[in-house]
Amino acid sequence: MAVKEVLKELGLHYVVVDLGEVDVMEDLTPKQHDMLKEALLNSGLELMDDKRAVLIEKIKNVIIGMIYHSDEMIKVNFSDFLSEKLGYDYTHLSNIFSEVKGITIQQFVIIHKVERVKELILYDELNLTEISYKLNYSSVAHLSNQFKKITGLTPSHFKQMKNQRRRPIEEIGDSI
Repeated sequence: MAVKEVLKELGLHYVVVDLGEVDVMEDLTPKQHDMLKEALLNSGLELMDDKRAVLIEKIKNVIIGMIYHSDEMIKVNFSDFLSEKLGYDYTHLSNIFSEVKGITIQQFVIIHKVERVKELILYDELNLTEISYKLNYSSVAHLSNQFKKITGLTPSHFKQMKNQRRRPIEEIGDSI
């Protein structure tokens, strides 16, 4: 809604306004571009016109959606899932992500999965076997090994220390 309002105020016509994406009919002049950027910033939004930055955000959103907001198990290989969702070859996605973020997509996924495991442990509704199944780990041992590698704690020790702080989603993968 905020984006549509900004576009309307600037007299710009749009074809599509989707989450994180806008298709504007006009070719923007540098002045219009700057005005749009400023108006979006005033609305608490950011104009991202660097195609690589946009692609990185899409990759991050797919990963976060899969780990935090999906109760559906992914039955295909994750790299195939990501390629299919975004319409790019996984090698291309992986190279751009690593170059821009300084970590691999796989490392990003592992870090987020461990944060999700922390969250699920703290909710205390599922046991480790159920958590490992929900997050598509091959076994509880695999989950435990990744968890210990990232946190330095076993999942059971973490559960005992319930005061361990979780990192906000926005900070994960930015500094390790």
